[in-house]
Amino acid sequence: MALGMWFVPLSRVLDAHGFQAIKPFAFATSAVAAFVSPLIFGAMADRHASPVKVLRGLAMATAATMALAATGIRLHWPTGVVLALIQLHALCSSPTWSISNAIVFSRLEDSRRQFGPIRAMATLGWMAGCWIISLINADASTVAGYSGAVAWLVLAAFTLLLPHVDPPKIEGRVTLRQRLGLDALVLLKDPSHRVVFITIVCMAIPIAAFYPYTPPQLRELGFEHTSAWMSLGQISEIFAMFGIGFLLVRYRLKWIFVGGITFGVLRFALCALGDRGWLLAGVSLHGLSFALVFIIAQIYLDERVDPAWRARAQALLSLLSSGAGNLLGYLGTGAWFHFCGGATDTRWPVFWLGLSAASAAVLVYFLIAYRGIGTGLAPARKPMATTAK
Repeated sequence: MALGMWFVPLSRVLDAHGFQAIKPFAFATSAVAAFVSPLIFGAMADRHASPVKVLRGLAMATAATMALAATGIRLHWPTGVVLALIQLHALCSSPTWSISNAIVFSRLEDSRRQFGPIRAMATLGWMAGCWIISLINADASTVAGYSGAVAWLVLAAFTLLLPHVDPPKIEGRVTLRQRLGLDALVLLKDPSHRVVFITIVCMAIPIAAFYPYTPPQLRELGFEHTSAWMSLGQISEIFAMFGIGFLLVRYRLKWIFVGGITFGVLRFALCALGDRGWLLAGVSLHGLSFALVFIIAQIYLDERVDPAWRARAQALLSLLSSGAGNLLGYLGTGAWFHFCGGATDTRWPVFWLGLSAASAAVLVYFLIAYRGIGTGLAPARKPMATTAK
């Protein structure tokens, strides 16, 4: 809910307050933060402190920085100051997702069957955040930021009710590399891991255009409460979440990924048609693509990585997708948007078809490069170096 209240309306909030020029950079702050925060705080949650306590501190810090960023936008502070505050907020919020996943996975007995429905609750929260923002007419108002800050404080209070999760006991001296979480890069030595991670990074690039540029087109087509309309993507995501357990025990991981990427190709192709109905259809496919690529990857890591590495493995996924992928995506799609006419005369069909072609290229790469064998995921955890199925 807190993430949805800020991230979805941010595009229109910046436009409404004269900060449209920094929009690609404002969204890219989350990618910059993903290079720094998740691995460090993931390592902290794995080695030094309870993930619950780490999440509580980050939630309070995120609330404070979100309120500051909203204030800067509302009072028209200098552009550099506003961008710096948005970056500070991103540094605090970026690791919360991977740490939350680590907390949830620590309580599950069968992540393949249990994680999908539980993760659907996060999607419902995101949708609720979008609906609340539209209900209070804050789609283009800094009230969205203040509302999100309140939601973060509620989360911080809720962590007081969570069961304590002890970090694994570490034998021997902890090196600087381990403290920074960089030892998680050893996961990339496995060929199947590597292909999956590269696919995630490449998929994150075109997806980065979805939230900055879909709301403006919705607005052009006459939709007022754009945050609520954007939540259509989460409806299909919920259906996908509840179907994940069924898919994982019956189909190869490869074909689940192929399905998710294919939905990504179709999503942008439908948006390119430019009609109100087709655009909403494209928005609706977003959730299917996201769940069958990014959520499946999270479950895959929990199945294949030793529990002592759980938070760092999720953090590495966050770093590569939200960091490398999103940074290239926000800046790259921002340049592509400018090439397609910018905000004054956008050639929307060309813009979306380019992103559809990029997604299709990812699909071709995955089909050629992935060499995993077998069906579904293994019934028990394997060492992290085991080849994926």
